[in-house]
Amino acid sequence: MFESAEEFLRSGAAASTSCLIADVCMPGMSGVEMHERLLAQGHAPATIFISAYPTPSLHAKAASNGALVLLQKPYHAAAMAHWLSVALGNP
Repeated sequence: MFESAEEFLRSGAAASTSCLIADVCMPGMSGVEMHERLLAQGHAPATIFISAYPTPSLHAKAASNGALVLLQKPYHAAAMAHWLSVALGNP
């Protein structure tokens, strides 16, 4: 829905966002940097990261910042559906 992390942050939509799905590698600010900024602002929605190149250090960074999961591209639709359910509190 947003062209960049910066656009999302400027939009003011974070306060009403229940679940954020962000690619780790984006033009400009990375998804991880955006999530860190949201944490610093006191509002980080449940976050699902996706990446074509998920390294062990990236997994650790995402987990330590409170992200739900880091899914590797291409991911299965069932995996995304599961994590969306977790993020939104549905069984």
